[in-house]
Amino acid sequence: MRFGIIGAGRIGKIHGGNVAARPGSQVAYVADADPATAAALAKATGAKVATVDAMLASKDVDAVSICSPTDTHADLIERAARAKKAIFCEKPIDLDVARVRACLEVVKQTKATLMVGFNRRFDPNFASLRKRIAEGAIGTIEIVSITSRDPSPPPLAYIARSGGLFRDMMIHDFDMARFVLGEEPVAVSAMGSALVDKAIGEAGDIDTAVVIMETKSGKVAQISNSRRAAYGYDQRVEAHGDKGMLHAENVRETTVQWAGAHGFTSDKALNFFLERYEAAYRNELDAFVGAANAGTTPRPNGEDGLKALLLADAAYRSWKTRERVTIG
Repeated sequence: MRFGIIGAGRIGKIHGGNVAARPGSQVAYVADADPATAAALAKATGAKVATVDAMLASKDVDAVSICSPTDTHADLIERAARAKKAIFCEKPIDLDVARVRACLEVVKQTKATLMVGFNRRFDPNFASLRKRIAEGAIGTIEIVSITSRDPSPPPLAYIARSGGLFRDMMIHDFDMARFVLGEEPVAVSAMGSALVDKAIGEAGDIDTAVVIMETKSGKVAQISNSRRAAYGYDQRVEAHGDKGMLHAENVRETTVQWAGAHGFTSDKALNFFLERYEAAYRNELDAFVGAANAGTTPRPNGEDGLKALLLADAAYRSWKTRERVTIG
């Protein structure tokens, strides 16, 4: 499968590198608003630099990986769909629900293949947890707990265009909650503050939040987010059911544990999402290529992206109004 990479920044480098390293896949073209950035990734992956127009018009491109800023995603998805390319797009599709719905209508009309980059579904640990739930290891799920804490906050310039913590950071956890629960949340309650960086609060956002969600059958999911974790990138999922509990722990720098009179000591969690989810990004690419080649609908798809955004919007409204918000 021949790819065009749109956006050669941090995440574009990850996807471009994985495509180039994967047997049966290659990077044909790279496009970026910064010519030097595009040229660097093209050189690293054995590709050529091209404009987006040229990439979408080329018969040498089977699929595009959209890794550009969020406010470009919906337009690029529509253009790629009309150009008959398979589409992988980083989350979110857009920050506006109406714009996402309009985009997905174009995807539907053109019968395009679209996968949205909720990579955590493909983490070996979380995927194993979900598989064991499906096999009945813990019976009927009652509570899902998700912890996601960054080692430090991003630059303020990033916060300003990110869409806020619920739509930028926690949106991954909303998708993970749906993935693990196997059932749609119908109500959301959220609380949040700016405790890590006052400048984030002054910009109208938060850096610390807790969300509680409930499904129609009464299952409960709770999500804890923070832009600070002194011990590394904190990524944990727990599922509790009537027959037991499953817990996916942090991935640490090493598996070495030191025991002595002081007690037990282990190394910190991996410090960055690129390290923590290295395998997930590769598995995600495999799933996308497999679905595109088979002509099947990949998951997570556009509807998954929409539902995660609806939950994020509901959490934002709940935080602002301090009230429980019903979905839909």
